[in-house]
Amino acid sequence: METNTKFAESLELDFSILSDPDREVAEEYGLLAGGRKVPNRWTFYIGKDGKILHVDKAVKAAKHGADVAAKLEELGVDKK
Repeated sequence: METNTKFAESLELDFSILSDPDREVAEEYGLLAGGRKVPNRWTFYIGKDGKILHVDKAVKAAKHGADVAAKLEELGVDKK
């Protein structure tokens, strides 16, 4: 959790980064399906009301930043 906090602070993020050392959240979100020990790398877009707006199950690290920006625009999330 401390590493995630420092990372978020270094980037001046205005959103939380989840720390899930016991993998409880990963289990709830279905990221450990099929007996996986390492969670699938998926991006969940969650609205201010807590509802899941979209799940990206095809994360490609090299271009994910651009993919996230495009999806946020598609979902109508305001730019800063």
